[in-house]
Amino acid sequence: AEMKAYTQKIPGTATKFRMAPIPAGEVLMGSPASEANRNKDEGPQVRVKISPFWMGIHEVTWDEYDVWSFSLDIQRRKLAKIKPTPLDKFADAVTRPTKPYADMTFGMGHNGFPAICMTQLAAKMYCRWLSKKTGHFYRLPTEAEWEYACRAGTTTAYHFGNTPAKLKDHAWYFDNSDEAYHKVGLKKPNPWGLYDMHGNVSEWVLDAYAANHYARFAGKNNLKPLDLLYRSKKLYPRTVRGGSWDDDPEELRSVNRIFSSQDWKMQDPQLPQSIWYHTDAVFVGFRIIRPLQVPPEALRRKYGLDAPPGVKNNKD
Repeated sequence: AEMKAYTQKIPGTATKFRMAPIPAGEVLMGSPASEANRNKDEGPQVRVKISPFWMGIHEVTWDEYDVWSFSLDIQRRKLAKIKPTPLDKFADAVTRPTKPYADMTFGMGHNGFPAICMTQLAAKMYCRWLSKKTGHFYRLPTEAEWEYACRAGTTTAYHFGNTPAKLKDHAWYFDNSDEAYHKVGLKKPNPWGLYDMHGNVSEWVLDAYAANHYARFAGKNNLKPLDLLYRSKKLYPRTVRGGSWDDDPEELRSVNRIFSSQDWKMQDPQLPQSIWYHTDAVFVGFRIIRPLQVPPEALRRKYGLDAPPGVKNNKD
């Protein structure tokens, strides 16, 4: 009863984004052995109980991301001679990226298009800044929460069925993308009103990646997303979901797991390489969630739900 769709305005700007309510329920993570194009890292299947949350109806766009990354909110206040609010002061203290050394849109489009090429750390820091800025707790979804939201109550390979015959109506992928991402929200949404869960850009989740991760939970009951959350001190690999404009249909399945690698920084000219940018990950963005029940700070720290309060080196 508490949860309704809402529009969030980023304070001090004209930029807005919409959040959709995702009800509590269960998800059988991973794929059955019978699913076509199944990968070994999608099993064994694990049942996870999900608490309610809101999720962005589309991927975070450049319009939203640039407010943080280029300090547009601070610049606007200075030009208008507006004093910062208490929330502004908290948000201003969050570390922001160094200026990019290339056009990170790579000519594919800016206004209304998904932000890309950020590291998982950058996506987490954006969430931290947005939380301070709005007074609401935003974060990346866990892998379990992402799959639950993508499936939207379905058990098929895609949220519209088991074959990719209708994929063109729901997603931008290799066959129809003309080798570029597209504005968010142009295809049909899933049953819970989420756009581009399949395709357009792959999306960061909180988890690191391990191919045999699900096997560690075989036979266990009453699992929750944080039980399944895989953490690692290693920079690679980390997990993204959903597939992208550059992927084939099987890679857009609800269960498909994609992981980062050092190849995502091949063109990065800096030494050490940037903690903020994956220069070659022109297919990776992210989407945010807001849990109904905000976990206590100690739990957020334990599971790394918040980005670190400050960044002083090149380690995530």
